[in-house]
Amino acid sequence: MPRTGDHAPHTGPQFRRRRELGAASARSLLLTVLGEFVLPAGEPVWTAAFLRALGLLGVEEKAVRQALARSATEGWVAGERHGRRTAWRLTPSGERLLTDGTERIYGSGRPVGAWDGQWLIVMATVPETSRRLRHLLRTRLAWSGLGNLAPGVWVSPHPEREPEVRGVLTEIGVADSSTLFTGRLGDLSEARQVAAQAWNLDEIELAYEDFLDAVRALRPVDDPGTFAAHTRLVQEWRRFPFLDPGLPAELLPDDWCGSQAFALFHERHGTWRPVADRQWKTMSQD
Repeated sequence: MPRTGDHAPHTGPQFRRRRELGAASARSLLLTVLGEFVLPAGEPVWTAAFLRALGLLGVEEKAVRQALARSATEGWVAGERHGRRTAWRLTPSGERLLTDGTERIYGSGRPVGAWDGQWLIVMATVPETSRRLRHLLRTRLAWSGLGNLAPGVWVSPHPEREPEVRGVLTEIGVADSSTLFTGRLGDLSEARQVAAQAWNLDEIELAYEDFLDAVRALRPVDDPGTFAAHTRLVQEWRRFPFLDPGLPAELLPDDWCGSQAFALFHERHGTWRPVADRQWKTMSQD
């Protein structure tokens, strides 16, 4: 098996941004590889396999090693020494993290069925002095698909997520000072105004348009290139569970392209995945 330096990086066209978001970090790309290839196989992986895989994505060896070390520190992976080499396996917490993330990633963007007009409304406040706690609350509720309607007020057109949200509030430690209830928020016109206020739909739409343009520009011509394209595809799609709350069609603009992006993601994923798996097995060989 060739070493990392034997191939030029097959990075392909970079995913463009109309807003400056920065390039994917080595740690983020490692997380994508762990979730897409390591989790399904359920087997330890040598350091060299990660060096080869992320090398095809343009990541330098030092950055890969740092990403592995940081992931181990955070409890996602554990390394086992075999002489001068290290084999990495997912920890139970890493498996849970990636399993939950995989479910969200593949379901993100799926068209939502008919909506009954009910909202989940959450009133949860954190003291201004607790910046870390405020950030954690905002991040976790956004991951659960809630939008920030006003300071301390969060909403979702998915009342069935109440148990999940209660769990989040309990984990963060603000359940006792929070109030949850369900109800309607005016007529459909007012409901659409609520959605536009709670979520930046223009920004989400822009992200979908960029995703569509970038994926259509990818033209892998060999197995290493397909592995790189496939990993980039999943890497970019991973953002949408944070961005897109999965609103019912009634609350979305008429020309919403999220469903189109969802279809393209799954079409390319199904086409590239077998080739990417084959390349990963080649790179993972002892």
